[in-house]
Amino acid sequence: MWNVRQAAVIGAGVMGAAIAAHLANAGIPCLLLDLEGQAAKGLERLKRAKPSPFYEAAFIGRIRPGDLEREDAALAACDWVIEAVPEQLEIKRSVWARIDAAWRPGMIVSSNTSGLSIDEIVSGCGEDCRKHAMVTHFFNPPRYMKLLEIVPCRETDRSALEAVAVFCRERLGKGVVEAKDTPNFIANRIGTYAMLVTLQAMERHALTLDEVEAVTGPLLGRPKSATFRTLDLVGLDTFLHVCRNVRENVADPLEAAAFAAPALVERLVALGRLGEKSGEGFYRKNETEKGKERIQVLDPASMTYVPRGRVSSPALEAAKRARGTAGKIQALLELADQDRIATFAREVIESVLCYSAEKLGEIADTAMEIDQAMKWGFNWEEGPFELWDALGLAETAARLEERGLSVPAPVAAMLEKNASSFYLKKAGSLFYYSQGHYKYVEERREEISLGVQRDRGKTVFGADGASLIDIGDDVVCLEFHSPHNAIGPGILSAIRRAVEEVERNWRGLVLANEGRNFCVGANLMLLLMEAENGEWEEIDLIIRDFQSSMRALRALPRPVVAAPHRMTLGGGVEACLPADRILFAAETYFGLVETGVGLIPAGGGCLAAAAMARERAEEAAMEDATAPLTRLFESIAMAKVSESGHDARRLGYWRGSDAVVIREETRLYEARSAVVELERRGYAVPEAGRTVVVGGRETAAVLKLAVSSMRRGGYISEHDARIAGKLADVLTGGDVPAGSAVSEQSLLDLEREAFLSLCGEPLTQARMRRMLATGKPLRN
Repeated sequence: MWNVRQAAVIGAGVMGAAIAAHLANAGIPCLLLDLEGQAAKGLERLKRAKPSPFYEAAFIGRIRPGDLEREDAALAACDWVIEAVPEQLEIKRSVWARIDAAWRPGMIVSSNTSGLSIDEIVSGCGEDCRKHAMVTHFFNPPRYMKLLEIVPCRETDRSALEAVAVFCRERLGKGVVEAKDTPNFIANRIGTYAMLVTLQAMERHALTLDEVEAVTGPLLGRPKSATFRTLDLVGLDTFLHVCRNVRENVADPLEAAAFAAPALVERLVALGRLGEKSGEGFYRKNETEKGKERIQVLDPASMTYVPRGRVSSPALEAAKRARGTAGKIQALLELADQDRIATFAREVIESVLCYSAEKLGEIADTAMEIDQAMKWGFNWEEGPFELWDALGLAETAARLEERGLSVPAPVAAMLEKNASSFYLKKAGSLFYYSQGHYKYVEERREEISLGVQRDRGKTVFGADGASLIDIGDDVVCLEFHSPHNAIGPGILSAIRRAVEEVERNWRGLVLANEGRNFCVGANLMLLLMEAENGEWEEIDLIIRDFQSSMRALRALPRPVVAAPHRMTLGGGVEACLPADRILFAAETYFGLVETGVGLIPAGGGCLAAAAMARERAEEAAMEDATAPLTRLFESIAMAKVSESGHDARRLGYWRGSDAVVIREETRLYEARSAVVELERRGYAVPEAGRTVVVGGRETAAVLKLAVSSMRRGGYISEHDARIAGKLADVLTGGDVPAGSAVSEQSLLDLEREAFLSLCGEPLTQARMRRMLATGKPLRN
């Protein structure tokens, strides 16, 4: 693999600085160059940016700002130089002249352009530089957006292009797609077209902004930001620039006309309403008299902002009831002749499908590259060619012909050869259609898919809420698949069954899944229902079941590795803490958040926190565990959630052998490898009946003093203080002297008793109801 020991980014604007931040996230020292003083300003913006561009705040130390005029000679020491200056061809060419002068063998140079031609950018450079030049188009913000489009110029050496692709995929965790040197490449070409046809269809069918937003978001398999919120986020001036870039650089006059600037967007830009960066665009945030934020929407007729309206139609209701993106779209299509919103949706869907098919071969070689670009760059649930397949290739073509519309040439050619879809699955392997036949999608050894393993008959058992799947090397993975992956009786039963199965027949166990989030916690609805009905014995049984399942995991005489990703909250954290090792995805938001619903952790979370605090104290040769325990107490009491996998260290949840996996696709492979490594080293069976040395009533008093101070200062409510007091008692082992060794069971009993008592509090039940109703905590 090509190795980057030192990188440089030229241009410390929003994108350049953020690219440097993501290189720093991957452990790469980076020189950030701009005109005098601008690089330092760029670093200051990174420090203040929300959400943070860094996995861990300290990573900013890997970036050194510099003056391009004085330090361009330093480029010669860099393995990778990324140009990220403004999207103006002459400015880019002047920077590339400097790069060309500093170029040395082994250096790769790339432009972060969203659509300018790389051939035109490098036209003045020497042959050696051009052979190692390309586009690396990061999507904004680079830490969070997966897509990276890589575009060669005519003379780019193939081995250099492949080296960069591998590096960006493996080290930066990017979804790399190779595009052709055409205006706006892949994602922005298709995505911008989709926005434009939406605006045009809205005008034809006289829809309101609210109606368009209601249909062009999740119902079409697109983000909640739908159309106009997305445009505000992108920036309306930026959107016009992207439209202009296509309009002025395509040969087909009909296509150029399709990218005409929408009059409404031009009016907004002329008024300085550029979207989120100017405070108003299609939306504006206002404060109510009570100081709460209220979002208003543009009324195009008056160009004023009005309250958002509710939208309803038979087509929308039918689509909401359908399952999956294809099912929802099919429901809309079936009502397109009866409902104007459905008619609008049909036009938008079919226009995007046809345009994508027409551009096949021009902007990318394969349907797969276009699909991946739209999923990774615009967060579409399904790419356009996956949607062609889901709706039926022949059926969709027939619908077009029935209404006198043209079937795109690539689709017509496929149908002539009796090809039924762009993709085929056979025995768990994937094939894609290209140039007249189906080609095998090569599998990478380090990428393990639970879906593929299921297709290959590798399910050991399937249960309500979870399944156990063979992932190779005599290792199995317990996959949660309940609604939102919330932990309920089905998952707990599956955990105990998995423990028995692994002990008999397998080397070890991985806890992971491929859901949107790893686990959002326990089944809060079930708990609230039992509490409101006064079913205290039932709640007691639920908690005992949870605790016994977590203890079974920890006592398993085989290695257990947890591989959480994204939201891992409450009970999800408690399911990870018994593992011998946690491999966090880089984007893991990890925290015991039970206080937000008026409770404390009671599935072994408090026991694990007390034990971790003692272990950290022993590692640091501390006399007592007050300092690490205080950090964990604050994290739990304030329901703090890590901002990344690395950030779990700051909250106190990190153990010595834990690690972060930056590339999401390799998470299962790395977890399986960790199980095998632990087993090969000679796995030590966890001791039964262990005790934990606790801080006792003296440490509890210290923790409660801090709580009392916050209460007096008005930072927390009386109920917050009550919850924190119970948490302090549990974490310190109850009414015992400092330094007492207490049994794990006694700590679990304290957890359960405190949890039960809080369940009976009306204020706690109010918090639970608010969370279930709004997804937001109530501080009462």
